[in-house]
Amino acid sequence: MTTQNAIPVIDLSPLRRGSDAERREVARRIDAACTEIGFFLVTGHGVPQDLITAARQQAIDFFALSDEEKMKVKRPPAKISRGYNWVGDRSIAYSMGQVTPPDLQEAFAFGPDAVADLASRVDAASAQMYAPNIWPARPADFKKVMLNYYSALSEVASLVLGAMATALGAGETYFADKFDRQASVMRVIRYPAVRAPPLSGQLRAGMHTDYGIMTFVRGDDTPGGLQVKHRQGGFIDVHIPRDAFCCNIGDLMARWSNDRWVSTLHRVAVPPPDSVPTDRISLVFFQNPNPDTVIRCFRSCVAPGEAEKYPPITVAEHYLGKLMKAGHSRLDANAADALS
Repeated sequence: MTTQNAIPVIDLSPLRRGSDAERREVARRIDAACTEIGFFLVTGHGVPQDLITAARQQAIDFFALSDEEKMKVKRPPAKISRGYNWVGDRSIAYSMGQVTPPDLQEAFAFGPDAVADLASRVDAASAQMYAPNIWPARPADFKKVMLNYYSALSEVASLVLGAMATALGAGETYFADKFDRQASVMRVIRYPAVRAPPLSGQLRAGMHTDYGIMTFVRGDDTPGGLQVKHRQGGFIDVHIPRDAFCCNIGDLMARWSNDRWVSTLHRVAVPPPDSVPTDRISLVFFQNPNPDTVIRCFRSCVAPGEAEKYPPITVAEHYLGKLMKAGHSRLDANAADALS
């Protein structure tokens, strides 16, 4: 097992107040990280530490509620990423075509909060990515804190997108009209302390790639954490510094770049048997574009005479297809299942 030193650390502060040359250097470093491993740690992100601490505490308080209370906000039958997922409710490795036992986690998910008008302007599949949120009555400040966190991470993601556009040979504002109705998702996850041997092949989160554009993770640094599969074959334990987030690109960004950038396999491991049983809290922001955006690869990522690797696809068709496989634990699930 290698260490976190294989994951580059990138300071984002020049994207706010740096010179053109400094911003281009950040874009260059993001390009290198996305090409080599698809993961990087970001500092200088501007998210207040007290907001991160507050969001984590709200997660702890929500998961401490009784099962009966949490089930009042259970996820919809179509298994869209809204509301509460209980332990055993999903197996994310199904999104990769792998049959595995359920993941050892419980979670709460939400998306953009004022979406009724947005849903009315798109097709039925895209509208599912604007599903209404399902908020718990307790903790009292849960909704307020989580929406503030969502807004802060959206701003960080927009900064990174500008640098990514520069790296891919477009202007800094290239992505602006593709994310002005974005359908990003926040998942607040509790990985319960493991006190009994798991089933064969069972993990806290099975091996997968993320579905969308990029993901920002802030997770407790405990045994049984995030592991990244490097292209050389080994796993990297990711230890996120207190002042940083872990960022990785997902399948849609890899597709947009014609696989110039890699959407890397990763998992959340089960702690070693000799470790002290400990809960792990993770705050995960998944950035998704407007759901009716058509993903076509950048021309700068296609060499002369080379064919594009992928046909055009809408964000909703791709994202929901992956989500339904994981949520329903069915290899034949597809985007249409989100409409049932």
